[in-house]
Amino acid sequence: MTESEFAELAGKTLQEIETSLEASGADLDWEMSGDGILTVEFSDDSQIVINKHSIAQEIWVAAKSGGFHYQWRNGSWISSREGTELKSDLSRLVSQQAGESVTIA
Repeated sequence: MTESEFAELAGKTLQEIETSLEASGADLDWEMSGDGILTVEFSDDSQIVINKHSIAQEIWVAAKSGGFHYQWRNGSWISSREGTELKSDLSRLVSQQAGESVTIA
């Protein structure tokens, strides 16, 4: 994948995550920076940081429970370590830190 294809795909994914956070109605705040970093803040002052890493062509997630790297494979962002899907993992991680059910679609 070219750099521009990665940037477009990763940017679209971050926008979809942001849209899901907004639609969730959960008690959390988020901020998207211009350089592709989405920071989700929770009522207990914890955070989840989601960013695109252009050199590795991965989306990286940092949460209370650890760090995760996702590569584009067969039409989905898949964890390089666990083999799980990004949005499914984020649904679980955000729900855990928010203390309420949040679905990232």
